[in-house]
Amino acid sequence: MQIVPLHEDFGAEIQGLDLLDAVSDAAAFAQVRAAFEVHSVLVWRNQPVTDDLQATFSRAFGPLELTKVGSAGHGTFYSRLNNMDAQGKVVPPSDKAVLVARANQLWHTDSSFKAIPALASVLSARVIPENGGETEFTSTRAAWDRLDPRQQEGLRDAIAIHSYATSRDRIDPNMMSAAERAALPPVRRRLTWRNPVNGRRALYIASHAGAIEGMGEQDAAELLAQLIEQATAPQYTYVHSWRPGDVVMWDNRATMHRGRPWAGGQPRAIVRTTISATEADGLADVLPQRRPVSAAA
Repeated sequence: MQIVPLHEDFGAEIQGLDLLDAVSDAAAFAQVRAAFEVHSVLVWRNQPVTDDLQATFSRAFGPLELTKVGSAGHGTFYSRLNNMDAQGKVVPPSDKAVLVARANQLWHTDSSFKAIPALASVLSARVIPENGGETEFTSTRAAWDRLDPRQQEGLRDAIAIHSYATSRDRIDPNMMSAAERAALPPVRRRLTWRNPVNGRRALYIASHAGAIEGMGEQDAAELLAQLIEQATAPQYTYVHSWRPGDVVMWDNRATMHRGRPWAGGQPRAIVRTTISATEADGLADVLPQRRPVSAAA
């Protein structure tokens, strides 16, 4: 297995070991898992990916998350993000699938708004547009390291409120159904997440975060926006240009990502599997002492 760095802060392409090999041999998987902990974003090229192979590979890292209510693939392990209807035709701009794609163009980390947040996501592109549609990543671990010690001290144990509605309402207040809002109430998250393997801490922020406990609404919004802006300056990001057969995996504890737009009328279909975090992944660190969260928090 060869590890080829993609950015000075994070990210690596895995060569010489495909997804099936990684889950068929314990020693090989141990190398992949170690690379994941170090590099946060892993890329494989030229993979004969199928739903079953993607799920088998993902499950090796932990329990798979079921796709949330209101999403294509609801109730399965596969989140199907595409802009095509059942006949394979590109849907009109008003379709919910297009709104979802726009919302995914906000910087975020997957499932921070769920009762159990995500350890990692695995994404395979099945249909790729001719132009655009890249996925951009940044390391929130490196962003944490760039903060001065006084900032770190103030942020280490701060509590943010994450809600799926926070990001979706920025795109369209009518985007979420009542059932979705009821199924996804706001949750409390520490503003940092410590990796138990290497001890490194990362900012845990996203477009889903809309408030910080103990701060005024405007001050919290400005701080969150500032942290995201600083973390995502162009020199700190890696842009993945998709090729057929690409599979990308990322650590939701230590990265943010966003999709990039593509030219209208071009089809795009991607499939994501998501791995839930466990105690072994440092889950307790990001979950503060539980107490009810009001929707107005």
